[in-house]
Amino acid sequence: MLNKIIRLGKETAIYGLSTVVGRLLNFLIVPFYANVLLPAENGVISNIYAYIAFAYVIFCYGMEPAYMRFVSSLELGDKKQNFSVPFLSLFTTSVMFALAIHFNSIALASLLGIDPVQHYFIQYAGWILCLDALTVIPFASLRMEQKAKRFAALKIFNITANLLLNLGLILGLGMHAEGVFLANLIASGLTLLAMIGMVLRRLTLKLPAGLYKEILKFGLPYIPAGLAGIAMQVIDRPIVKALTNDATLGIYQLNYRLGIFMMLIVGMFDYAWRPFFLNHAKDTDAKQLFSKVFTYFILGAMFIFLTISLFIEDIVRMKFFGKQFFPPIYWQGTEIVPWVLLAYVFTGVYVVFVVGVYLDKKTKYLPFITGAGALLNVGANLFLIPKIGILGAALSTLLSYIVMAVGMYYASQRFYKVDYEWNKVLKIAGSAAFIFILFRFLHLHPLDYAGILVKFILVIAFGAALVFLKVIDSREMTEMKSIVQRIFTRSSNSKSTEELP
Repeated sequence: MLNKIIRLGKETAIYGLSTVVGRLLNFLIVPFYANVLLPAENGVISNIYAYIAFAYVIFCYGMEPAYMRFVSSLELGDKKQNFSVPFLSLFTTSVMFALAIHFNSIALASLLGIDPVQHYFIQYAGWILCLDALTVIPFASLRMEQKAKRFAALKIFNITANLLLNLGLILGLGMHAEGVFLANLIASGLTLLAMIGMVLRRLTLKLPAGLYKEILKFGLPYIPAGLAGIAMQVIDRPIVKALTNDATLGIYQLNYRLGIFMMLIVGMFDYAWRPFFLNHAKDTDAKQLFSKVFTYFILGAMFIFLTISLFIEDIVRMKFFGKQFFPPIYWQGTEIVPWVLLAYVFTGVYVVFVVGVYLDKKTKYLPFITGAGALLNVGANLFLIPKIGILGAALSTLLSYIVMAVGMYYASQRFYKVDYEWNKVLKIAGSAAFIFILFRFLHLHPLDYAGILVKFILVIAFGAALVFLKVIDSREMTEMKSIVQRIFTRSSNSKSTEELP
């Protein structure tokens, strides 16, 4: 069992490579835009990409999870047919949507508050959405076939091409905002072109009756669920601005981004987890395996939560190349970081619990679960922000993701009951909570050597507590050590073989 879990961890790391590279390159391009584009141009770009995020949900209408669900079971048709039905559906609808956007771009620009003179930005956006939607099923196919390295390579290719095209079109050809959209369009086209071979090998026109109906029934609930999910991610920003001011929103936004550490981990895990549980659902020990994965996820997430929460004030005050990570005006906002980290932890919990809804094809529950989270988020923001400021916004996000995780747990357990190791999970969470509360009572000064030493001791104490409480028993530790040794031995033997003349 641990062998399977370690493979899950390995694939998570590979998927994470493309995610980390993507985030890094996107982070590097922000100051580039700030220095070469006017604020108004950056505003238009930001506005249109916000609409793209919502439109992408409609363009894809749940075909990715539907494909993954049906190709894993092959209850209707073979692999080629399960690939072809959602891909051809997306091809047809994406081209239709893109054409509709293209020929109605002036009206759409006026509707969205964009200068009609810039309507061609809307046209670019429509074709970007079309090309990106056409890569959804090929990328999902690579995940289901556990080709994580090729998946990561294609993702990195797309991101790198986008970055280089931005530099070439804006600096080389003197373009402005249109260069950003054109670079994205070309990069998306090149990525699709790189996948044409694998797409053609998987296509067939012999489509089984009834498969499309079942795929749509599974996938369409992802439209309201996805829209509610995106709304929940961004709705706190306008509320913070309306109830406070632009400066407070800036402090909130910048500190919220420090949650990227946990967001990356959860995103990496999600890429690997969905194909993992679909491929292992028929194993005799599947439920025990999924339960163990949840325990290890909570263990890893709580370790990351504690480490970042304890050291975040030191990080933001540290100097890099003579300048502090954050200017002093932003330091007050670090109080929200632990709660943002916990919100992402519960996002991961939600992802783990999705097993039952996936396997039993009960996606009709998703809009209700995400909708409840979104409504709570709005209500809690309106109630808490006037009382405790941006901390209220962070707590509102945490509460909404807790509600989503709990809702997903009860929905999934109705159809696929998993006996999770709640005793161990509570020991992990309780130990982390005790260490965190103790840390808050100590009132340690940032960048103080004695304080930093105490923080390291607290993190070590968390690990010691887990050993003392027998969260990981001796049998598991022995088995894990054996697996790791086999991996290193295999790697060493492979390297030795490569060196032979």
